[in-house]
Formats: sequence, structure tokens, C-alpha cells
Amino acid sequence: QVQLVESGGGLVQAGGSLRLSCAGSGITLRSYNINWFRQAPGKQREFVARISSVGGTGYADSVKGRFTVSTDSAEIAAYLQMNNLKPEDTAAYYCSATHRVTLQEFWGQGTQVTVSS
Repeated sequence: QVQLVESGGGLVQAGGSLRLSCAGSGITLRSYNINWFRQAPGKQREFVARISSVGGTGYADSVKGRFTVSTDSAEIAAYLQMNNLKPEDTAAYYCSATHRVTLQEFWGQGTQVTVSS
């Protein structure tokens, strides 16, 4: 039973853009805080961006000004718009949803982003 499904990754040249999506299956995201993480081979998982259940956002310094996190109006899906991509952005990207009260977590399966120089 997959609760979150991620898509939108791919191969892109430096300076290009991608939009990742994170869609709930069987749940809505209205009561969840959404976080995006990424992990490259041989490196630690790092926080990328978040959007709270009331719409507040936050970003890692490494992506601030280039990435934008959002949800749709029905709060069925979350998105990560990635602009001006750099080779350093190459990683597997994951979304997670954490319930604001119970702290129950759901994770996506990950989507690969590869940025060529």
C-alpha cells in the first residue's frame, strides 16, 4: 500500500529545470507537514525543503532561491520546482509527510535527478 508516489526526476543539463511531484494515495495532505530530502551515493541524506500544513515554507541554504515547494489547492499533491540545476543537485529525491498531531510518517519511493555539467 503506497501512500506517497513521487515522479518527475530525470536527466537534465546544468541550468535546466525539473518539477518533482509527491502525490498521496488514500490520504490527503491537509493535516501533514511535507518535507523533501535528497541523498547522493556515498553522502548523507540532507534536508532540501519543507511546507507546513498551514503553508509555511523553508529551504536549505544550498537550494534557496532556486527551488520552490508548494501544494495544490486540494492538498492532494506536493511539488518541488527546481530551477537552475547544478551537478551538485544530483541525488535521489524523497518526500515525506508527517501528521501534525500524531507525527505518523509516510514516505515516497524516491525519484532520481541527474544533472550533467
